[in-house]
Amino acid sequence: MARTKANKQASAPSGGGARRVSNRKAFHDYYIVEKIECGLALVGTEIKSIRAGLAKIDEGYARLQDGELWLIGVSIAQYPNASGLLQHEPLRNRKLLIHRRQLEQIQSHVRQKGKTLVPLAIYFKGGWAKCEIGIAEGKREFDKRDALRTRDQKREITREMNRRKR
Repeated sequence: MARTKANKQASAPSGGGARRVSNRKAFHDYYIVEKIECGLALVGTEIKSIRAGLAKIDEGYARLQDGELWLIGVSIAQYPNASGLLQHEPLRNRKLLIHRRQLEQIQSHVRQKGKTLVPLAIYFKGGWAKCEIGIAEGKREFDKRDALRTRDQKREITREMNRRKR
């Protein structure tokens, strides 16, 4: 009997850890122009650490080097249950796996002034680790304040509407 996609998601392994590591700071600091899903070249202990929620992508970024895309500055903590010989280096550069056409598209965006590559999330899709990269433009300080103000106004409106419904 075949399981449906919904059943597979419902029966995800229960490790108590996070299945998705997000970079909420990126949405505050940047305008995200485009999102691209990339594969990650990882070793076994890195996969186990990500499944346990032991990754931080807040300070990370992506860079094009020698025709390849690399994830830099992302910290994946060492897996506590692995032996010392099998451990990985927490801050090593990790290769991102994308198609050549996508790489050319990213190169054309990054050549433009003011655009950068920011990791938005690391998650699992079909058992494979994926990284969502955003092509981003930096926000200015007044843009950040304006975004906070509009978010607070929407929150107040929603509260008032819920209060009036009662």
